[in-house]
Amino acid sequence: MKLNTHLKLDNTINGKVVELSENYAKIEQITKDFMVADEVGLIHGGFTFCAADFCAMAVVNDPNVVLAKSETKFLAPIKLGDIVIFEGKLVENQGKKSTIEVVATVDKNLVFKGTFYTVTLEKHILG
Repeated sequence: MKLNTHLKLDNTINGKVVELSENYAKIEQITKDFMVADEVGLIHGGFTFCAADFCAMAVVNDPNVVLAKSETKFLAPIKLGDIVIFEGKLVENQGKKSTIEVVATVDKNLVFKGTFYTVTLEKHILG
């Protein structure tokens, strides 16, 4: 399956798609120096959220999908050198509105989970 959304993103930031099928996406994010928040190597949560959001958008996989709301939990720290795997799946679809659950793991340990609520618009939000 081909990715149809968020094609201009820098995949060194939000991760890269490693698996994509209908109503499912898997993203791999390799943590980098520029993501580090302190001298100990803690990865800033904004980079984690960015990859999780991208994963949710890939699940819907429409060029006009936008995020309306999210509920997230950061469950464990992520550090420099970690490879984070995000898996998203569609849990509810009501026409143009979708609900996607995303979980993230490092070495199969759960580090993040979230529910993302999206809307797929008729045309691009800026157009």
